[in-house]
Amino acid sequence: MKTKKELKDEYKQMKFPMGVFQVKNICTNKVLVDNSLDMESKWNRHQMELKFGNHGNRDFQKDWNQYGAENFVFGVLAELKNDEGENNVNYNLELKTLQDMVLQEFEVKNLY
Repeated sequence: MKTKKELKDEYKQMKFPMGVFQVKNICTNKVLVDNSLDMESKWNRHQMELKFGNHGNRDFQKDWNQYGAENFVFGVLAELKNDEGENNVNYNLELKTLQDMVLQEFEVKNLY
């Protein structure tokens, strides 16, 4: 059995998918576009905030309450690869830039 320290070290070595994702309301076609160093965790955070009724985006929260969770779909728009050789990469800035590029490329207009 592994020690807590070994488990903690393994967790630190894990690479989570980072990038830009959308949550689409299939009833209205409106989308929430966001980015994260760990997309799955960020989506889980959005869901918890919505479940408890305290999401920061009031329009998104209102539609979630009206249409229900089953009418929202999570999808990855672009993924950012981890540059293991680079130590000075500002991934938050890279993700913001990638999100801006995705919004322009797909001409996303129906945003929350």
